Amino acid sequence: MPAKNPRVNVVLEKPLYNALHDLAEDEGVSMSMLMRDLVKEALAIREDRALADLAAERENGFDRRKAVSHEDVWG
Repeated sequence: MPAKNPRVNVVLEKPLYNALHDLAEDEGVSMSMLMRDLVKEALAIREDRALADLAAERENGFDRRKAVSHEDVWG
């Protein structure tokens, strides 16, 4: 029977493998579930960073003289 979800093979250095193994054991989850959750966290952090950079770029380029007022938009 084929796997429900796609799979990825990862090669880890022994100390990193041991740390992940111990963490998974401490949390009572499989290494696969732990790795899935860590990848999700890492992607969320990268997305947050990218959005913060975009917001800072837009904020730095903001020109109040060219801005549309709340009243003009919603009035």
